[in-house]
Amino acid sequence: MRPLTLPVLAALAASCAATHPTLPPVTSEALQALISLDELTSGAKQLQAIADAAGGNRVFGSKGHNDTVYFLYDTLLATGYYDVYLQDFVELFSGGTSSLTVNGETVPADLFTYDSSGSASANLVAVSNLGCEVTDFPPESANAVVLISRGECPFAQKAANAAAAGALGALIYNNVPGAISGGTLSEPGDYAPALSISQEDGLALLAELEAGAPVAVELEVNAVLENRTTFNVIAETKGGDHDNVIALGAHTDSVEVGPGINDNGSGTIGILNVAIALSNFTITNAVRFGFWSAEEFGLKGSTHYVSTLNQTAGETAKVRAYLNFDMIASPNYAYMIYDGDGSSFNLTGPPGSAEIEADFEAFFTSAGENFTSTAFDGRSDYGPFLENNIPAGGLFTGAEDTKTPEEVAAFGGTADVAYDANYHQPGDNIDNLNLDAFLLNTKAIANSIALYATDLSKIPPVSATAPTKRVRRVYSRDAVRTTPRQKRASGLKPHARTRRGPAPTM
Repeated sequence: MRPLTLPVLAALAASCAATHPTLPPVTSEALQALISLDELTSGAKQLQAIADAAGGNRVFGSKGHNDTVYFLYDTLLATGYYDVYLQDFVELFSGGTSSLTVNGETVPADLFTYDSSGSASANLVAVSNLGCEVTDFPPESANAVVLISRGECPFAQKAANAAAAGALGALIYNNVPGAISGGTLSEPGDYAPALSISQEDGLALLAELEAGAPVAVELEVNAVLENRTTFNVIAETKGGDHDNVIALGAHTDSVEVGPGINDNGSGTIGILNVAIALSNFTITNAVRFGFWSAEEFGLKGSTHYVSTLNQTAGETAKVRAYLNFDMIASPNYAYMIYDGDGSSFNLTGPPGSAEIEADFEAFFTSAGENFTSTAFDGRSDYGPFLENNIPAGGLFTGAEDTKTPEEVAAFGGTADVAYDANYHQPGDNIDNLNLDAFLLNTKAIANSIALYATDLSKIPPVSATAPTKRVRRVYSRDAVRTTPRQKRASGLKPHARTRRGPAPTM
């Protein structure tokens, strides 16, 4: 028997609503009961199929991303429970291809976002210091390819200085083990064609140069810069108080090199399943789902959406809270909650953020699961909401950073291995999901929506005209709040690293 697709399930939900016009009020238990692993994996497989049919990715403005948008729109519309619309905007896309050989051997390398096109066949020259000053570049940099370490200043500054020194190209190597993940030059500029390489390859090349050996480099960058029209998908319940809205969101785009099934197919499908399940209930407060585009290029979709709220008096204040879900099924996961009260990272969210964090903590405690904090620094789609004084929170399971032994004691998995070793790689596919984390985090989403769709009294009203300054606290805590299971995982620290949000600039 062919399994039902999400649009079919949504249509069935709409049929039930039509034949049973008096729906029961939502409760956490009832909403969680409608979240199933089968439906989550079915949705993830749908995104994989979309990527497979579109060259292997769902980068914004591409066929893969547009098909993702239409899938979400059709599924939500079929419920009959939501007012659904596409919000279009234009954003600059940067992509392309590159290649690098050194002494005739291929070396893995990645181009930077907003890179410059060009090719070079030249000797390699090491740059003094970190390439943050034009004076760091020796005279022989002219008509050569320069080797620069990451660190101290932005990639763009290094690439611009290389161009000013007359270099034909630049290789920027990582200052920590491994490759640079998704570096960006922030905006188009007058740069030498630049590629990023791993620390290991960079240090090996530096050793050859210091030994006096000639190093011949062939470098090619074919950069693409073009404006693309893309879409956010917004769905708001027809019922509920539209002056008191609980909003939640996830970004729908991948990077260009892969299908992005964990980043962020997991968040996308998680909140989509909650939206479908919610259509079986009545609510007190309206619920607004935001499926954001172009997050990977700097939170562009969510930023555009919040800017449109600000254009209409009073609309921002109607959004009582925002919840963000980005990478909720990492293979080597930890259950991380954004540090809304600032007790772990000394940076508070707007009033109400602490309460959101506490509610997520209560959920994991009741589930008998450990949890830890992750920095609440605005580097995912909740950032624009924070900037507009809207309380926020959310969940995360880790990206390219490595899992600590203390986290292994709390969550299982493997120490000194990335939470998601396929982060921003072709391997972020349907096999790159921890299904236990996927299911529990989606149930956590359902719990929070049932809670706030019923009662927002603990969340203070938003003051759109008097933003609250985010406060750094005067103390730092050494350990996360403990559940009974956490107490057996002594030494577990708050997660000092966070999802990068936009690509790193330096």
